[in-house]
Amino acid sequence: MNYNDWLRNMRIVLDFENQTYILDKPLLVTLLEGSTPEERVMFERWQEDNRKVRSVVLASMTNGIQKQYDRHDDVASIMLRMKEVYAVPDRHIRYAATKVFFDTKMTE
Repeated sequence: MNYNDWLRNMRIVLDFENQTYILDKPLLVTLLEGSTPEERVMFERWQEDNRKVRSVVLASMTNGIQKQYDRHDDVASIMLRMKEVYAVPDRHIRYAATKVFFDTKMTE
């Protein structure tokens, strides 16, 4: 399975629990001193969701890849690094699909 397929599957799984936002938003490190109760609840929810999503993301990797990313605390940094290393640009996918399409001959 390639990165793009893996990411699509990851988003499907996380969408079930409304946790896809964790993949893209950076880690909320601390609360400011004058934070409102709503901000505190949102911060705690983000921390908990990040922990859960991190576990799912790491569990979906092979052991070798897990070892490279298990030191990361937030999912957004894992996803950014994975994208840099493993993502195939969309233009390559479109080119490959177009090539297969044009190479296919019509049969009678």
